[in-house]
Amino acid sequence: MAAKKYMVSYYVLYACFALIILVFAAFFGYKYDNEENGLNAPYCTEGLMWLMYGMFFVTFLLAIWSVVKSIKVSMSSKGENVSGVPGGKIMAFSFIFMFLSLVIGLVCNLNEPDFVAADGNVTPGYLVTVTDMFLVSTYILLSATALAMLVNMTGVFKKRN
Repeated sequence: MAAKKYMVSYYVLYACFALIILVFAAFFGYKYDNEENGLNAPYCTEGLMWLMYGMFFVTFLLAIWSVVKSIKVSMSSKGENVSGVPGGKIMAFSFIFMFLSLVIGLVCNLNEPDFVAADGNVTPGYLVTVTDMFLVSTYILLSATALAMLVNMTGVFKKRN
């Protein structure tokens, strides 16, 4: 049964990769003369945005499902580790790493000046700081995720049976 779940997960992962590559190829490779508010935008901008919304929604649902399932498993197993994966340590490390990335993003962008748009709208500096903090945190977490994925694909940390 585990092998079947693994294969389904494997095919879903590669289907997601194919969809992402297809949408990005359409975004960057298709026409670029879609006039919107006096600016040129790629024709497939909405498709890329819907992909991002869909990925966020699916990730959110899977996170909730994972938390509910782990709570059920931990209640039924009387606190013992049934899978051999140190979930508590991974969760603690993930939250600490996320918090540190937010702190780094905040420290890197302290005291941002107010932003004045071309139409005269003013965005206060603290909102610019918060926005930049989240962007820096996203870049840090994305880089760490890509690095972890590459290390996992090499098989360096896999146990030999």
